[in-house]
Amino acid sequence: MSDRYDALIIGGGPSGAAAAYWLAARGRRVLVVEKKRFPREKTCGDGLTPRAVRQLHDMGLADDLAGFHRFDGLRSIAHGLTLELRWPEHPDFPDYGYVVRRRELDEMVAARAVEAGAVLRSPAEALAPIVEGGIVTGARIRDKETGATEEIHARYIVVADGANSRFGRALGTQRDRSYPLGMAVRGYFTSPFHDEPWIESHLDLRDKEGNHLPGYGWIFPVGDGTVNVGVGLLSTFQGWKDVNTSHLMDAFVATAPERWGISPETSCGAPTGGRLPTGGSVGPHAGPTYLVVGDAGGSINPFNGEGIAYAYETGRLAADAIEVALASGDGLALQRYPEQLEEIYGLYFKVARTFVKAIGNPAVMRELTRVGMHSQPLMEWVLRIMANLLRPDEIGPAEAAYKVVERLVAVAPQP
Repeated sequence: MSDRYDALIIGGGPSGAAAAYWLAARGRRVLVVEKKRFPREKTCGDGLTPRAVRQLHDMGLADDLAGFHRFDGLRSIAHGLTLELRWPEHPDFPDYGYVVRRRELDEMVAARAVEAGAVLRSPAEALAPIVEGGIVTGARIRDKETGATEEIHARYIVVADGANSRFGRALGTQRDRSYPLGMAVRGYFTSPFHDEPWIESHLDLRDKEGNHLPGYGWIFPVGDGTVNVGVGLLSTFQGWKDVNTSHLMDAFVATAPERWGISPETSCGAPTGGRLPTGGSVGPHAGPTYLVVGDAGGSINPFNGEGIAYAYETGRLAADAIEVALASGDGLALQRYPEQLEEIYGLYFKVARTFVKAIGNPAVMRELTRVGMHSQPLMEWVLRIMANLLRPDEIGPAEAAYKVVERLVAVAPQP
């Protein structure tokens, strides 16, 4: 039986849309199956770092991005101190980011993939893989509006259906539970400072009584009259399973700087949350005819919870591997994809896991932030590491990260 498509992509979010764009731009026959109709909401901080902006520019979306709120860097707040940290100059990445709501961002990138020649089916759900002779050859798809089901076949499959990846689990992917898991909740609020040039991070989270809380808070100006407000927590914090993130969110809203005007009265709706598999924790990332990308593969930076940039990057890497396999007729080319993941992210994510394990002790977290907040140069260095923006002419990113982690942990009380 002849294949209808060169690639079937399960999920039209950042990683799936990126893979679709890069394959379709090469003239490949691509079908994207997206469960919801665009535009649709996604729980996210909405911040695009320079890494993400670079990928969007490469997809020809610079002009589209220019209409959204641009920011210059990170305002970090802890222990009564405030530091404004600009994005560093870098030969490969811009020195600015954007804040774009995911309902707009994901639709924009998916539309770009369609412009390149990809076919988008939505709302449609991939019910199950089609396996023939032990090899995945496609998926059974259900149209969510008509209820009709059909079998779609393709040479290769890209699994891009997000952090809860039902399709990936059907193929045998599992999360390594020794890796840190993130939890986050966010909501939108109206604010007079909706167009500030900084995204804001609060590293010393406390409740109304002044008690330290695990995790961190953020306020990201969206530029449309609102700000994205949220809290994040890592599973390395003791007792994290017992933490009610809604209560954590309420505490942050109640104690956030008054000038933002954040309160239950300025809320635009109930907050939403989700869990974030980090550090490449979900695998395997490749099979004989499929690749797993983005959140479905746990490709979220443990340092800062950033997933969008890594979704675009892993989608692009997967497209490159599939293109080689299609051009050469050798399916073994897909194995280059997990090798590249290890080469590009392996040691960096390992460093990040070391760091977040250390800050799982609240006393360590407090001491590290206290030390860091007294040194602008140190925090600028930490920002470059946490956002994965070290320059090639600097010491190798992994070695540099190790040195900073060791330096910070050395001055902090140990568990």
